[in-house]
Amino acid sequence: MDRDSQLELYGLVADRLKEAHARVRALQVPEGVRMALTRKLLVVTAAAKHDLADAARRLDLFMKDLDEGRFPEGGPADRT
Repeated sequence: MDRDSQLELYGLVADRLKEAHARVRALQVPEGVRMALTRKLLVVTAAAKHDLADAARRLDLFMKDLDEGRFPEGGPADRT
Protein backbone atom coordinates (compact mmCIF):
# COMPACT_ATOMS: atom_id res chain seq x y z
CA MET A 1 0.00 0.00 0.00
CA ASP A 2 1.48 3.34 -0.99
CA ARG A 3 1.81 6.18 1.48
CA ASP A 4 -1.06 8.29 0.10
CA SER A 5 -3.57 5.45 0.17
CA GLN A 6 -2.46 4.46 3.68
CA LEU A 7 -2.96 8.04 4.91
CA GLU A 8 -6.38 8.08 3.27
CA LEU A 9 -7.28 4.79 4.99
CA TYR A 10 -6.08 6.18 8.35
CA GLY A 11 -8.37 9.17 7.87
CA LEU A 12 -11.30 6.96 6.94
CA VAL A 13 -10.78 4.65 9.92
CA ALA A 14 -10.38 7.62 12.29
CA ASP A 15 -13.60 9.22 11.04
CA ARG A 16 -15.50 5.93 11.33
CA LEU A 17 -14.17 5.34 14.84
CA LYS A 18 -15.45 8.77 15.87
CA GLU A 19 -18.84 7.94 14.35
CA ALA A 20 -18.91 4.55 16.09
CA HIS A 21 -18.09 6.09 19.49
CA ALA A 22 -20.85 8.68 19.02
CA ARG A 23 -23.34 5.97 18.11
CA VAL A 24 -22.41 3.89 21.15
CA ARG A 25 -22.81 6.93 23.43
CA ALA A 26 -26.28 7.58 21.98
CA LEU A 27 -27.57 4.02 22.47
CA GLN A 28 -30.22 3.41 25.10
CA VAL A 29 -28.67 0.23 26.50
CA PRO A 30 -27.57 -0.93 29.97
CA GLU A 31 -24.20 0.42 31.08
CA GLY A 32 -22.59 -3.03 30.90
CA VAL A 33 -23.51 -3.32 27.22
CA ARG A 34 -22.15 0.17 26.54
CA MET A 35 -18.90 -0.75 28.29
CA ALA A 36 -18.59 -3.96 26.23
CA LEU A 37 -19.13 -2.00 23.01
CA THR A 38 -16.56 0.59 24.08
CA ARG A 39 -14.03 -2.16 24.80
CA LYS A 40 -14.58 -3.53 21.28
CA LEU A 41 -13.89 -0.08 19.86
CA LEU A 42 -10.70 0.18 21.92
CA VAL A 43 -9.55 -3.14 20.44
CA VAL A 44 -10.16 -1.77 16.94
CA THR A 45 -8.24 1.39 17.84
CA ALA A 46 -5.30 -0.64 19.11
CA ALA A 47 -5.39 -2.85 15.99
CA ALA A 48 -5.14 0.26 13.80
CA LYS A 49 -1.68 0.93 15.22
CA HIS A 50 -0.39 -2.41 13.94
CA ASP A 51 -2.62 -3.53 11.06
CA LEU A 52 -4.74 -0.81 9.52
CA ALA A 53 -6.50 -3.09 7.04
CA ASP A 54 -7.51 -5.49 9.83
CA ALA A 55 -8.76 -2.59 11.94
CA ALA A 56 -10.88 -1.35 9.03
CA ARG A 57 -12.33 -4.85 8.58
CA ARG A 58 -13.09 -5.14 12.31
CA LEU A 59 -14.71 -1.72 12.31
CA ASP A 60 -16.90 -2.68 9.34
CA LEU A 61 -18.10 -5.75 11.25
CA PHE A 62 -18.69 -3.70 14.40
CA MET A 63 -20.76 -1.11 12.51
CA LYS A 64 -22.76 -3.87 10.79
CA ASP A 65 -23.56 -5.40 14.20
CA LEU A 66 -24.68 -1.97 15.46
CA ASP A 67 -26.84 -1.45 12.37
CA GLU A 68 -28.47 -4.84 12.90
CA GLY A 69 -28.95 -4.36 16.64
CA ARG A 70 -26.55 -7.12 17.66
CA PHE A 71 -24.99 -6.12 20.97
CA PRO A 72 -22.75 -8.07 23.37
CA GLU A 73 -24.12 -9.11 26.73
CA GLY A 74 -23.47 -6.71 29.55
CA GLY A 75 -21.41 -7.35 32.62
CA PRO A 76 -22.57 -8.49 36.07
CA ALA A 77 -24.07 -5.07 36.85
CA ASP A 78 -26.69 -5.68 34.16
CA ARG A 79 -27.77 -9.05 35.56
CA THR A 80 -30.20 -8.51 38.38
